[in-house]
Amino acid sequence: MEFSHTPVLLDEVLKLLDCHPGQVIVDGTVGGGGHAYEILKRTTPGGFLIGIDRDPNALEAAQKKLEEFEGCFKLVHANFANVKEVLKSLGIDAVDGMLLDLGVSSYQLEEKDRGFTYMQDAPLDMRMDPTQTFSAYNVVNEYSQQELERVIRDYGEERWAKRIAEFIVSSRPIETTGQLVDVIKRAIPAATRREGPHPAKRTFQAIRIEVNQELNLLPRAIESAVGVLKPGGRLCIISFHSLEDRIVKQMFRSLSNPCTCPPDSPICICGRRPLVKVLTSKPVTPTSSEVSENPRSRSAKARCCQKL
Repeated sequence: MEFSHTPVLLDEVLKLLDCHPGQVIVDGTVGGGGHAYEILKRTTPGGFLIGIDRDPNALEAAQKKLEEFEGCFKLVHANFANVKEVLKSLGIDAVDGMLLDLGVSSYQLEEKDRGFTYMQDAPLDMRMDPTQTFSAYNVVNEYSQQELERVIRDYGEERWAKRIAEFIVSSRPIETTGQLVDVIKRAIPAATRREGPHPAKRTFQAIRIEVNQELNLLPRAIESAVGVLKPGGRLCIISFHSLEDRIVKQMFRSLSNPCTCPPDSPICICGRRPLVKVLTSKPVTPTSSEVSENPRSRSAKARCCQKL
């Protein structure tokens, strides 16, 4: 299957990153290379792009997409939270910009055997990095009822988390996404199932986040990204649900205003100085025309900060 992932908020991101020739940019979630291609168009000649991804299939697709820029980019199989180590291994001290697109690609959702979607029956997997051993099967079949409830409640914001956890535990072993969907449907009252999104949507999101440690790694990734930016360098992050966006917003706020002195203190004595300036007072969202062309962009929000 062709690796396809329509780059979301493309024009907006390019404007926020302010790309120009000669810059070194990191695309921490390179995916199929959609954003990376347009970044390279603006940073060459003289520029260089480091593309990082957890998914070897994505890196293979990005290699093909970017082949006309051969010599101007390097693709690395890694987690974006380890950007400092990646750059060190390449002999790069600092970069002019970094992009993180936190979404799951269309390819990952649509490739049946990856088990990301509740729309097709497949083995319980959901690993963004297929080389890791821990998968959705482990979460569903090995977590205690209390752990499952926590994951589904905290990461899925699912009001029926307790019932779903109970039904999962009493239905084990659960081998496939189809079996899990059936269990979730039984757990949620019929009247509720008839309203709103697919009844399994929130639980699948929660399990995917747990498998890939998406939220736990994000604060460290943001700190690491800011740490490798040159003064004036920019970090742009696209998130797709409120939990991610909340973390990005809070991290940007704390990095731009790290002072821990009491509000009524006449002078700052903690000595903590701002590291960044936030460039987006409100998140940038897609235009109505982008949403109509690519419905998956509907929930996207971009935030950007600049290293001081």
